[in-house]
Amino acid sequence: MDANLRLWREQGPRFLLWADVLDPLLLFASSVGARLGCAGEGGAARLGGLAACRGETQALLGTDISAVLFRVLIQRPRDEIRRTRVLIESSEKTLSVPIQNEQSSIHPDTGKIIPGFFRPPAFLPLTLPLVIASSLQVQAKQIFLCQFAFHTYTTAFTVFNANGTTKDEDNSLQQKQQLLGLGAVSYAALIGALPFIFMNRYTLKSPLTQLVVKKLLPVPLFGLTSAFTVVAVRSPEFENGIEVMDRNGKVLGVSKKAGAKAVKETALSRGVLFGTAFFLPAVLMHFVERSNFAKTSRALASVRMLLITSVLAGMLPASLSMFPQCGEIKRADLEPEIVSSTEETVLFYNRGI
Repeated sequence: MDANLRLWREQGPRFLLWADVLDPLLLFASSVGARLGCAGEGGAARLGGLAACRGETQALLGTDISAVLFRVLIQRPRDEIRRTRVLIESSEKTLSVPIQNEQSSIHPDTGKIIPGFFRPPAFLPLTLPLVIASSLQVQAKQIFLCQFAFHTYTTAFTVFNANGTTKDEDNSLQQKQQLLGLGAVSYAALIGALPFIFMNRYTLKSPLTQLVVKKLLPVPLFGLTSAFTVVAVRSPEFENGIEVMDRNGKVLGVSKKAGAKAVKETALSRGVLFGTAFFLPAVLMHFVERSNFAKTSRALASVRMLLITSVLAGMLPASLSMFPQCGEIKRADLEPEIVSSTEETVLFYNRGI
């Protein structure tokens, strides 16, 4: 079993683990090695890492800014991630240390480094402004563009963090995912803007229509379309199957049923995340408006942004921890050829994000 996936299976409470992995500061982590040293050796290692970082910064002063950015943001993190992965795979002791940067940077199936914009720590900073923009009650065209941008990013994030063991015998999987993703994004954005299109086209301005279109419909539509894009772009997993492993990491075969379970769990968690991110702030804003807590439109907008930020930041680790990252499936639920190949009652797979 991949060392990164084994970390997910063996570590403690999922919510706390995800809260660490989703830390946006991991995108700017200067030293994975320092993190390992700090975890194992205490404050002295932390001070040493800071001193080394300060010395390197001083050495870089006066050089070309593009070279500095390339070294600090791209070259050094990649080298450190690779070194950390070697440590994890070669040392059983290291498995007891939470290494958030490695877990959020390496794909557990392919072993490739995930691009920075599509790592879990980047998910909240990049989706938050798009969620806030999508929640604004503006014209249908603006809503379509905001939701198109939102679903484009979340779909690309899904592709980079999906299960990577799907077989691609004719080398058409990437093209298929691109076409499915483009169609799903366009459809989801259109569905999100459709109620406003009808309301504006047929001049439906009654209080009941305003309530339904602006308050009630956005919540289920946003949650359902978010789940829909996951199912669409990851459909090859339940069409072709994904690898399942025993407790020791030995691959026993490819299962369509495991692929369907992985996609279902991911889509459900994504729908819960963004459905709740739309629902709770709207409910809380209703009480804020009735209590006259914020009397000006600017104050109301600030409160709305604060509520959306708080709910999304809390729901993100909660939704991701709904199901284990190293998924489990009973042997009896798998295909006959896999059932006959092992005596273990529970098998494992990478759920994806």
